[in-house]
Amino acid sequence: MSDTLAQSGRLTGVDSSAEQRPWLAHYPDNIAWDQRFAPAPLHQLFEDAARRFADRPCLDFLGRRYRYAEVADLVNRAARGFQDMGVGPGVRVGLCLPNCPTYVIAFFGILKAGGTVVNYNPLYVERELEHQIADSQTDIMVTLDLKQIYPRIGLMLERTRLKRVVVCRMSTILPTVKGALFRLLKRSELAAVPQDDRHIDSDRLLANDGAMRSVAIDPLRDVAVLQYTGGTTGVPKGAMLTHHNLQANAQQVMAWFPGVALGQERMLAVLPFFHVFAMTVVLNLGLAAGAELVMLPRFEAEQVLKTIAKRKPTLVPGVPTMYKALLSHPQVGRYALTSIRYCISGGAPLPMELKRQWEQATGCVLVEGYGLSEASPVCAANPLVGTNKEGSIGLPLPGITVQIRGLEDPSQVLGVGEKGQVAVSGPNVMAGYWGREEETARTIVDGYLLTGDVGMMDADGYVFLLDRLKDLIICSGYNVYPRVIEEAIYQHPDVVAACVIGLPDEYRGQTPKAFVQLVPGASLTAEALKDFLRDKISRIEMPTAIEFRDELPKTAVGKLSKKELVAEAMRAKAG
Repeated sequence: MSDTLAQSGRLTGVDSSAEQRPWLAHYPDNIAWDQRFAPAPLHQLFEDAARRFADRPCLDFLGRRYRYAEVADLVNRAARGFQDMGVGPGVRVGLCLPNCPTYVIAFFGILKAGGTVVNYNPLYVERELEHQIADSQTDIMVTLDLKQIYPRIGLMLERTRLKRVVVCRMSTILPTVKGALFRLLKRSELAAVPQDDRHIDSDRLLANDGAMRSVAIDPLRDVAVLQYTGGTTGVPKGAMLTHHNLQANAQQVMAWFPGVALGQERMLAVLPFFHVFAMTVVLNLGLAAGAELVMLPRFEAEQVLKTIAKRKPTLVPGVPTMYKALLSHPQVGRYALTSIRYCISGGAPLPMELKRQWEQATGCVLVEGYGLSEASPVCAANPLVGTNKEGSIGLPLPGITVQIRGLEDPSQVLGVGEKGQVAVSGPNVMAGYWGREEETARTIVDGYLLTGDVGMMDADGYVFLLDRLKDLIICSGYNVYPRVIEEAIYQHPDVVAACVIGLPDEYRGQTPKAFVQLVPGASLTAEALKDFLRDKISRIEMPTAIEFRDELPKTAVGKLSKKELVAEAMRAKAG
């Protein structure tokens, strides 16, 4: 790898024995596992790219394009504007935005001013906003003047500690003609924003010369982003991701894709930046590579297909449901998808049949990655060249060590082929949970992050996930892993999506139930699907109930929401 941002070097004090790290004997020839990633402020990643690719296109938002030099100037002015508002070390600024230029500019502006970014899902309800603002101690929020978002944020000025809201007008970030038409034809979608000292127009924030005060940042200690996650307990809490955590993880993913041409790629940015997967693999990696981010504010299959055909992105990170939705679109054959070179799938298990279908349709390489918010997030991935083992999340990324720990005793390191809890260590692992020292101590043991995932490692160092600890179904004393059942269901050609949960059962303790979404127009009965599954899963794994639905619930990033199905089933049982 001759031209990447990863700084090579040998890790000191590393036990690289094949017994402890069997993946070393099977690592890609052109990637060094023992690379060193020098600590640096996260915004330096963007600044280095802006200097190197100043005249290259940086952002494309619905046709409005920005060069790297333009975005760098806007980031500097945002940093100065935030500093004038009092942002500095210890000050937390929330971003409640869809993918748009404002997110990118504010994100790096806050970091450069010395503040901490707190990501907010624009679809959060009032209760969720109130909890996160209070828990994170967010003082300032950045948002858009859309009725879908602003009214809930405006309420927070009255109900929470929130002091100010920076509001960007949607019409100002669109191309000139589209902006004028939006003001004229979409006026009903705009919120009425009060004109007072608690509301700052984004143009006013940027109305300065960009001459900001320098801030001393310790990349190893200073928190760049508070990323809220359910973790292994389901209680929302802020993972403290330092500048080094996030910068290192962007470089680790970059190192895994040595064929990326710096300054020449186009990255499709439809996964939401407020989700940690997109924040690292789309935003930070894309800008570190000098790519142009082709941004869409939300996922709509037809719009995405049109964008791919027109703008010809070369890198398309996604989640399995996104790839499946695109392939299942009735007009998919009308759109050229051959510009795509690399795809990395995350957020949920990638069915092997879907991988084969996507690669056949596009000619690109699609690999499954694995990670979690507490690890910035990417920890492992299948190699681009070489063996992709069916059902495996691949090999640890450079600088990351994976171990399998005992389910009962997490201090016990298990051997090859043994089932246990997946644990990871590396420069990408969080500093801890904000304000939750006891939870941090339970989650990070001996320097290893306990992921809450059940898995095993084979003799070649490939990691296989069996399931989440909290999703494990125990039927008559046997461990049943929903992922195994879901993989089998996905083999049926009429299935678009499948989700398996455990329900209470008086006889067996728990029993699996499958929720299934079919391709449009398909007809399949529960008995026919069970017949299909009989030679693919055991009798104890066979779902006792199968429910077909037109659509399955999804999270904001597009992965299936098992939590909603469990809650619904529990309500139905209680009723």
